[in-house]
Amino acid sequence: MAVRDWGAGSMTAVAPRAEQAVGRVIERIAMAMALAGGVLLSLVALMVCVSILGRQLDGIWIFGPIRGDYELVEIGSVIAVCAFLPWCQVKRGHVSVDVVANRLPERVRLSLGLLGDALIALVSFVMAWRLWAGFGEKFPYGSDALRSALGMGYRPFFPETTYELQLPIWIPYALALLGAVLFCITALYTVWRALNWVLTGQEGAP
Repeated sequence: MAVRDWGAGSMTAVAPRAEQAVGRVIERIAMAMALAGGVLLSLVALMVCVSILGRQLDGIWIFGPIRGDYELVEIGSVIAVCAFLPWCQVKRGHVSVDVVANRLPERVRLSLGLLGDALIALVSFVMAWRLWAGFGEKFPYGSDALRSALGMGYRPFFPETTYELQLPIWIPYALALLGAVLFCITALYTVWRALNWVLTGQEGAP
């Protein structure tokens, strides 16, 4: 619980040691996911180059476009973006316009940062919620009772797949959902961190 230190004119942080410990864990996981997303996006870019080259050489020996390249780009890009979001949030890498904020008093500027983190936390929750709903609509397994308890809705009669490669749609949904859930957890942590910065009147290194 935050208690005002009237002599120092500031307030103590809310469980600062726990916040730092949680932050270190979240940062490591977010970094690992961002690296995995980077590898995936690099593979997608390489696949696009190979597929374009194959289209140019189509009909010559074994060359040709990669089957389902459009689907792979779409799926890979979405999963990679969701994997990048937690690292972007923990490092405060989102685009911001600070021309006015930088001229304000320190505590006011920190309060605006807290408001921004809180709004991002709300957005991240909506993203995770809607991805979970989409995942439930595509996931063809589980009993009706379990699905109802988890808010997954009714089981689909026919498992949906991509048009060309026939990949089950629920798999990319699940991988994107993983990134969205971690994004939500990270955003909630950054609200805690920003609150402590406001209470102490000093911003730490994100």
